[in-house]
Amino acid sequence: MPPAFHTPLCDMLGVRYPIIQTGMGWVATPELVAAVCNAGAFGFLAAATLVPEEVEQHIERVKALTDRPFGVNYLMDAPGAEVIAQAIIRNGVKAAGYNRSPNAEQIRAFKQAGVLCVPTCGAVRHAAKAEQLGADIIVVQGGEGGGHTGSVPTSLLVSGAVDAVSVPVVAAGGFSDGRGLVAALAYGAVGIAMGTRFLMTRESPVPKTTTQRYLDAQVTDVLVTQQVDGLPQRVVRNELVDQLETSGRLALLVRALRSGLAYRKASGASVRELLTSALSLRRNERLTRSQMLMAANAPMLARKAMVEGDPVAGYLPSGSVAGVIGDLPSCAELIERIAAEAEATLKSLTLGSEPAS
Repeated sequence: MPPAFHTPLCDMLGVRYPIIQTGMGWVATPELVAAVCNAGAFGFLAAATLVPEEVEQHIERVKALTDRPFGVNYLMDAPGAEVIAQAIIRNGVKAAGYNRSPNAEQIRAFKQAGVLCVPTCGAVRHAAKAEQLGADIIVVQGGEGGGHTGSVPTSLLVSGAVDAVSVPVVAAGGFSDGRGLVAALAYGAVGIAMGTRFLMTRESPVPKTTTQRYLDAQVTDVLVTQQVDGLPQRVVRNELVDQLETSGRLALLVRALRSGLAYRKASGASVRELLTSALSLRRNERLTRSQMLMAANAPMLARKAMVEGDPVAGYLPSGSVAGVIGDLPSCAELIERIAAEAEATLKSLTLGSEPAS
């Protein structure tokens, strides 16, 4: 790629392209992460939806599939977080990704071990706080991003974060092509992070029935709801979302209790660990009691769609870009396409010609 695209992110992560694949729960498997890394970008393994004691074997699986550096993304306030942190350090993982409720002690341990700290933030003030706690790179996700999201557009949020912090900023929320990469660099970012675009690739583990709902979605079908777990989430509208939007409070709480029990079984966490995690989440995110009870909804309802292949009863976290994506390339094809589009776009800006399609 032209020198303009060899940013500090490339040197820090040891990659060819300034592109990050986000740690999507149930989606960012060893196979997807390895495919992204082998193609020259940087992938994050999703550990938040794994049993903590099994994270190490998933890390080993990534290592068996690629010799390139990669990261692990997890929740620092979830049961077993310390187990995951130690597995990251013990295995020499390049970077640790995290978002809500950063843990200063775990961050210090990563810094001492030489593991890069790469949090994801949805507000400028959170980015500033992340830098104070020791972040090496900050992924800033605007309102166009999938899953939990804020209301500030990516263009404004990234520019604001770049001005507020001194560490490199990676732009997330609404990116899927080379023109987006050029735009992100113009905002002052050192690269882009993508979730939905990598979810819609051939190496993605998402079942065909669920993938088709993403392919069929229009931009107007991707909306924000608070009914999944009490916090704003950007999703593809489906039958579940329509049902949740019209459900009463009692029905929502009953569903939340069922999800909590299912999450306990899937994660292997004790009741005490779940309560401790929920109280920490409530304190750090300033949640109401009902929001705290609904917290387990998201991972379990996502599992229905992403693992079990039920896009009717499961929910579909998605960035706005799902509405403009209509193909399923391999990760290598996608990354090479983005690089070519970015180069063509940059040339068009400097030469005054039309960018290649």
